[in-house]
Amino acid sequence: MISANSFIGHALERGFDFYTGVPCSFLTPLINGVIGGTGLCYVGAASEGEAVAIAAGAWLGGCRTVVMCQNSGLGNAVNPLTSLNAPFRIPTLLVTTWRGRPGIKDEPQHALMGEITHGLLDLIRVGHRSFPTTPDDLTAALDHACAEMDRLDLPFAFVMAEDSVEPETLRQTPPPARPPGKRQDYRTHGEPPPRAAVLERLLSVIDRQAAVVATTGKCGRELFTLDDREQHLYQVGSMGGAAGMGLGLALSTPRPVVVLDGDGAALMKLGTMATLGAYRPPNLIHVLLDNGVHDSTGGQATVSALVDFPGVALACGYPNAMDCDGLDGFETAYKAAARSGGPSLIHVRIAPGSMAKLGRPTVPPHEVARRFKAFVTRALPQQSPQ
Repeated sequence: MISANSFIGHALERGFDFYTGVPCSFLTPLINGVIGGTGLCYVGAASEGEAVAIAAGAWLGGCRTVVMCQNSGLGNAVNPLTSLNAPFRIPTLLVTTWRGRPGIKDEPQHALMGEITHGLLDLIRVGHRSFPTTPDDLTAALDHACAEMDRLDLPFAFVMAEDSVEPETLRQTPPPARPPGKRQDYRTHGEPPPRAAVLERLLSVIDRQAAVVATTGKCGRELFTLDDREQHLYQVGSMGGAAGMGLGLALSTPRPVVVLDGDGAALMKLGTMATLGAYRPPNLIHVLLDNGVHDSTGGQATVSALVDFPGVALACGYPNAMDCDGLDGFETAYKAAARSGGPSLIHVRIAPGSMAKLGRPTVPPHEVARRFKAFVTRALPQQSPQ
């Protein structure tokens, strides 16, 4: 057994300063140690898949990351691990517990996953080894994990058995009371614009120092077709992960961060809005382009017509939420959000459909990620004194 502070300290020496995840009783001492530690960022995620996306954003912002979860939550994490981390070649240290370990009495819901945990990691090509339980093994294990992540640019997992870490007291400050957020309505109730027109308007007004995460599907493809910039990250796969990536990114950089989301994607990971509202990065603008359909798969309807996204954002703790359905209203809302402390949600009603000549990014995802990371971690230009 090792102490939480021993693991955290050795990991911090190797640059691991950003933690996110979903609790498990096996992880309690480690999570408590991270929450009470200094020089660390911890984000409690709504789901394991969200945590993987948050960590990916933080890595793009220059952090070295750790994702912690129960092995039953690996099922939630498989999608981003295989369709986000793998194509973009984004490493993270994954600490997953080993509930349902064969031969050890546990709850019935853990039995199957306990049998297949290591095989599942093998299947999704995530290297792994046992979580270190002695000081000597700790150094060797972290060095091995770092070497593998540096060699492959992929996640590496520690599989944690019960009682691997000594008990640690939770030292947590309750969140402060916050006033309710404000809602602003910029709708004109005219014909909704196509997504490409909204993206064109965004490109005309956005700060060139802002980092933009575009959700999977036609949003990223249209953005690339209109103008490929180093400030753009075109998400592929990991549907619903753009907002989580934006959160991790916004907590890791002083740059403005803009998330271009879709209604279907936002609904898939609606819990991320609660996490965003709780951690409240002031530099994040969340643009939700809502056409009411799954556009990339044939136009099947989503349930967004029944969802009050600005109301959800305010209920989740966003300080600002805007409604708009036209280009001028969008521009006004965007400029207002850029002046305000975020996160701000801009809900834009748009028409279904896409550009007639719609291309795909010709830059491979791993090159997009490294170009984007170099942009994000570059020092911001000094502003001239007023």
